[in-house]
Amino acid sequence: MRPVYIRIQLFAILLLAPFVGLLVGFIHQDTQHVFSLGELKIGQSVPVDVLLDNKQNFDSFKDLTSDSIVAANVTKEILLNMRNNAQAEIKEYDEQRAVVEVLVETSKKENKNTSGVLDQILARILGDPIGQTFGKNATIKVYSLEEAGYRGYMAKVRLLNPDAIQMVLANNQIASKGETTSQAAKRNNALLAINAGGFSAKDGNIVPLGITVINGEVLTFSQSDLSFVGFNQSGNLVGGKISSKEKIQEMGILHGASFLPTLLKNGEKQPIPKEWANARHPRTLIGHFQNGDLLFIVIDGRRQGWSDGVTLEEAQTKLLEFNVRDAYNLDGGGSSTFYYDGKVLNKPSGGSERRVTTNIVIKP
Repeated sequence: MRPVYIRIQLFAILLLAPFVGLLVGFIHQDTQHVFSLGELKIGQSVPVDVLLDNKQNFDSFKDLTSDSIVAANVTKEILLNMRNNAQAEIKEYDEQRAVVEVLVETSKKENKNTSGVLDQILARILGDPIGQTFGKNATIKVYSLEEAGYRGYMAKVRLLNPDAIQMVLANNQIASKGETTSQAAKRNNALLAINAGGFSAKDGNIVPLGITVINGEVLTFSQSDLSFVGFNQSGNLVGGKISSKEKIQEMGILHGASFLPTLLKNGEKQPIPKEWANARHPRTLIGHFQNGDLLFIVIDGRRQGWSDGVTLEEAQTKLLEFNVRDAYNLDGGGSSTFYYDGKVLNKPSGGSERRVTTNIVIKP
């Protein structure tokens, strides 16, 4: 039963109850007086006061009956109006639900079409993917990047399950000797992985910089100029300045690490710190498109004859060319590593993978 019907029934009961009670009470108290003439014997005289009393009672009953009939007619009219209003409300509800269903279906189709348009844009700029995976948890398309002065790799990822993306801590320890990106990928049965946040040396180990969140738990938290980069419960990319641990909980963040700077916000270039300006290095970048699809990029550098690296200003321009909405710079230099389908595709600047504290992995 719809809630509107329940409201009508309850209202009708409350509306009619006083009239019914009044009628019952009057009949119970006065019926024996009104009809007391029936108790007289034939030929017996009737006192005048009895006649007057019965006439008054009868007139009162008649008046009450008339009032009750009027009240009943009013109640009937009210209920009729309520029924008509309820039917109109139900019709409006059904129409609104139908509109919402159409919008949902349209959104699904547009989202799918948007992904197709993005694929066409990337294919026109980069050529066909060099690798594709259509898993139950994620769809991954990998492209080779080759521009004047630099080379690298890029992955466009559509998450089908938010649990497919994770930030993993080296050896599951805050302070450790670190772990390479390929080791983290293999340990977590991941198909795709890139290095993530920055780190520093401490007592012979390395520890993450800034804020680190793993499976919703804040493992490190320090205020700094670093940008936070992470993923919420829906698998959406979130980032920027985080002022408190409570903010992390409010945003529903499950995974994240820290580095700098923020490159794009809502499709607009963000200022590059002076000490980072126009410097060409290996880079690890992360972003997402308007439809939420994720973008992972690793650019090689410091390797003469292969790739000199890219400036952050150049990276911003290229990301906008790809129609990226928000983007962040992760730890670069010798840390930059792109792992896909069992092997490292790029050429780390140090000649081999560097051990790092955090990596982002994607499970197919």
